[in-house]
This record gives sequence, structure tokens and C-alpha cells, in this order.
Amino acid sequence: KILVGTAIYPGGAKYIGIFKNDKPHGEGTFTYSDGSKYFGEWKDGKNHGQGIKTWRYFFRGKCTFWATLESVFASAIRKTHHLRNLPGGKKIQTFSTNYRNLTAHVAGDTVKFKDSSLFTLQESGDYEWVSNVPFKHKRGKRIFYVAKVPPTFSLDNYREVLSSEGVGQSFINTLRVTIPATVIPIMIASFAAYAFAWMEFPWRRFLFVSVVGLLVVPLQMSLIPLLSMYNEIGNYFGVVAKSYPGIWLAHTGFGLPLAIYLLRNYMGSLPREIIESARIDGATHFQIFTRLVLPLSVPALASFCIFQFLWVWNDLLVALVFLGKQDNQIVLTSKLRELLGSRGDNWEILTSSAFISIIVPLIVFFTLQRYFVRGLVTGSVKA
Repeated sequence: KILVGTAIYPGGAKYIGIFKNDKPHGEGTFTYSDGSKYFGEWKDGKNHGQGIKTWRYFFRGKCTFWATLESVFASAIRKTHHLRNLPGGKKIQTFSTNYRNLTAHVAGDTVKFKDSSLFTLQESGDYEWVSNVPFKHKRGKRIFYVAKVPPTFSLDNYREVLSSEGVGQSFINTLRVTIPATVIPIMIASFAAYAFAWMEFPWRRFLFVSVVGLLVVPLQMSLIPLLSMYNEIGNYFGVVAKSYPGIWLAHTGFGLPLAIYLLRNYMGSLPREIIESARIDGATHFQIFTRLVLPLSVPALASFCIFQFLWVWNDLLVALVFLGKQDNQIVLTSKLRELLGSRGDNWEILTSSAFISIIVPLIVFFTLQRYFVRGLVTGSVKA
């Protein structure tokens, strides 16, 4: 049995609360609107001259005083909702009707609304809404709460990422971008590095310094000019904007300065005796490059391949500028970003998707690592 009323204490202080008569002999708990609870009993106050109903407050088992109760409704209108458990084992800690003050009330407190109705929310999610007048609202009160989620071991986040629509297609699109964007700059940079290291031509040092100087150009500053140039050239040759060739050329341009710098330094450190012996035997520059320099430069090629592959695979900014968001163009990083939601509330998906996305780069790294280590300990000149 639930009673709602106002307790008038000696001195005239009035307190609105709820009395739950859940124990024998009229004993129970009186919960005030501020959430404080007191044990006592209801009595018919006619014998005490206190009115129709009275509330006797006990402190440490002794009756402290009687309080007159007015506006008591023995059959209060209430709404209740019971949950066995919140999803994910959540436990509500605090709640409020204002999202700016989420810690206004602790779970289990009773809150008085503007219409004098009383609302109680438990940590399990059960709530009770009591009013002394019939409810006339069309929708319930909006309650904001803070819940504690206990840590659990689960693979649900990985299943959600892998089963999301479009993730498989975006994985293929990323391979379409990454493989050409890694092979093209390595091919161009290896030829250029050999020319800067072993060929004599005018302005060689000046051109090499100019290429190295491009390393300091910020990527963000050059994106829009490159896109404008590509669109103008594409319109002239009939190439559609926002296509794969555009992003291939963009990653090639951004990766060439570092590739030429690394490969030129490595090729320039190769023993000169090998190059001179090949020239004496009548080998051309192309033969020297393909048969001698290129095999000996596998460590440097593998190092830059790892760098370029990781850069292109994890890229998001260049893909957003040079590619569209159609199903046949969206890359994996852009697709995983959409899984986070418009407000980033699904942050637990981020770690799972990041772990899934690094599987391919790890395979590339460990595959090329053996060539890298082997190249470091070989290449000595035989007498």
C-alpha cells in the first residue's frame, strides 16, 4: 500500500513524501521528496487529537514526535516499470531531468516534479512515478542518467564491424588504392635515385636538392591545388574527377620525395667497384640498374614499401579529397569512421575496427622484414 501526503511537523514545517506500508502493524518507510528515508508507522490519529492520519517518527527505536498528515491519498495513481537487468549489466548511478547536471540525484532518490508528482529511479532501471491526480501527458518525462558498465570479455564489437554492410567492399577498395599507390612511386623513385647517384647530367645536385626540399611542403596545403590541377587535366583528357587515377597520382606525388631521398642515399653507398666493373664489361646504365643496383637495393626498397603501404592504407584525408563516398570508392578508414556514428558515441567500435584494419599492414611488414634483415648483412665485395 502506498500513501502520498504532506507531513506537518511541530513548528509548522511541511514535507511531501511517499509512505510505503510494506511491513506489518502499519510500519513502513516515509520517503521525502529530497530522497531522505525514515522508518516509522501510520496511525489513526483521532485518539491522539492529531487529525485523521498521523505519522509517528522513530529514532533509534524510540518515538520522537507525532506529525499531522494532510492531503493523504490512500489510492495514489502511479506508473511503474520493472526490468530484470539493464542491457550489458549496466547499473544506474545518478540521474536528472537536466542533461547539464547529470549528477543531481542518486539512484534510489525520489524527485518531485513541477506537477507535484514523485519519481523514483532505481539502479536496476526500475522506476516508479506517483501522482495524486490522473496523468494527462502524452509522453513521459525525459530522464538523463549515468550508468556504470562492468567490464566483460566479448567479441560482439568485432562481429559488429565485420558484419556491417559495406565493410567488405571498402576493404577491396582500399586494396585498389594501396597497391598501385605503393608500386608506382617505388618504380619511379628507383629510376630517379639511380640517375641522381650514378649518372652525370647538368643540374643534378640542384634537382636533387629541389626534390628533397619538397619534403617540407605540408600535405594539407597542397591538397586543394593538386585537386584543381587534376580536374583541369582530367577535363582536357576526359578523365572523370574523383576517381582512382587521381588518388594514385596524389599518393605518388606525396611519396616520391622521401622515396628518392632514401633510395638515392642507399644506391650511392653501394661499392663503386661493382659499377665500374660492369661499365668495363660494356653494360649499359639500364643493365647496371636492373641486374646490379636493383637487387642490391632490396633493403631500401622494402623499407620504403613498408612506409608507403602503411601511409596509404591508413590514409583518410587524401581519400576524402580525391575519392567519392560511393560504395565502389569508399575506403576502409572512411567506412570505419561512419560506424562511430554522427556524434562519435560508439567509441568502443573504434578499437575493434583499428585492430581489424592493421591485420594487412602487419602481414606486409612481417613479409618484407626478412628481405630487409637479409639485405643488411649481405652485399659485400668479393676479391
